[in-house]
Amino acid sequence: MVKTDLFDTRPKVKKSRLNRLPVNPEKNDPQKAVGIGRFPSWLHRKLPKGSGLRQTEEIVHGNKLNTVCAEAKCPNLLECWSKKTATFLIMGNECTRSCGFCDIDFSRKPKPLDTDEPLRVAESAKQLNLKHVVITMVARDDLPDGGAQHLANVMIEIRRQISRTTLEVLTSDFMGNQEALDVIIDAQPEIFNHNIETVRELTPRVRHTVTYDRTLRVLRYFNTHKTCSSVLIKSGLMVGLGETHEQVQQTIRDLKNVGCDIITIGQYLQPNHHKLLVKKFVPPEEFKEYEDFGHSIGIKHMFCGPFSRSSYNADMVLNLENAVENDL
Repeated sequence: MVKTDLFDTRPKVKKSRLNRLPVNPEKNDPQKAVGIGRFPSWLHRKLPKGSGLRQTEEIVHGNKLNTVCAEAKCPNLLECWSKKTATFLIMGNECTRSCGFCDIDFSRKPKPLDTDEPLRVAESAKQLNLKHVVITMVARDDLPDGGAQHLANVMIEIRRQISRTTLEVLTSDFMGNQEALDVIIDAQPEIFNHNIETVRELTPRVRHTVTYDRTLRVLRYFNTHKTCSSVLIKSGLMVGLGETHEQVQQTIRDLKNVGCDIITIGQYLQPNHHKLLVKKFVPPEEFKEYEDFGHSIGIKHMFCGPFSRSSYNADMVLNLENAVENDL
C-alpha cells in the first residue's frame, strides 16, 4: 500500500487532502451551496507552524511504530504532531476486520505480535514527554485473547518507564471475551474507551463483525467490574453517514445507560473512494445541540465538533477532572 507523504505541503497536495472530499449529496441538498465534493468553511484548517511536527515524525518512525493518526488519515494529525503528541496504534497496521469507514489495512492473518513493541512504545512516549498516553489497537480476532495481554504489557512498560503518566486505551470489543476484558481491567487504565462508531440503524453497514449491542455490553461490563472507581468510561461516534438527529440522541442515551462518562462526536470524512460516502457535512450548531443534550441527561464530558475524534486533546478530560478535585 502506497502511503501519502503527510509532510508534503505542495499546493496540489494541500488542495487534494484538505479541501476536497467525495460526497454523495441528495437532490437539493444544502451541501450544494458550498460546492459538491468540497469542504464547507468550517472544515478548513490552517497548517500548524513549528518544528514539533518533524520531531514527532522522527520519534515515531525511528522507533518503528504505527499511529492511528497516520493509518486512519486523521484530519488532526498535523496539529497534534506539531504539539509533539500522537496516538499509538499497536499490534501492527493490519486489522482482521474491514469496516466501511476505516482506512486501516485488512488482513485475515496479520503478522505475529512484536514482543519488543511495548518497550518501543514506552520509549517513544518518554521521548515525546507525554503526560497522558493514548494507545489504540487493530482488531486481532486471530488471537485467542484478541491481543488483550499485549495491550496490558504496553501499559505495564509505559508505567515502568514513566512513573507520572496517565493511560487511555481505545480497544476492540475482543469479540465479547470477558476474560480478555478482565486483563485490561486489571491493568487499570485511567480511561477505557470503546467506540460505538454510529447509530444502531447504520451499524450493520458501517461496522464489520461487531454489533451495536455488543459494544454496549462491553462498556457496561468494564464499568461494573472496574477495580478503581475513578476509571472513566468513554465512547464515540461519527455523524454525516445518514443518521437522524433522533438516532444520535438515542445513542447518547444508550451510552449514558451503560455508564459512559465521556462521549466524542465528530464528522465522518471518507478516507478513500472505496469507503462509505459522506452523506452530510454536519454544521457546528448541530454538534452544539448534541453536546447540550448529552449534558442535559448527565454525561460528564461531551466533546462534539467537526474535528472531534476519540483521542483528539484526550488529556483535556483528566485536566478538567483534576481542576474539579482541586476546587473541592
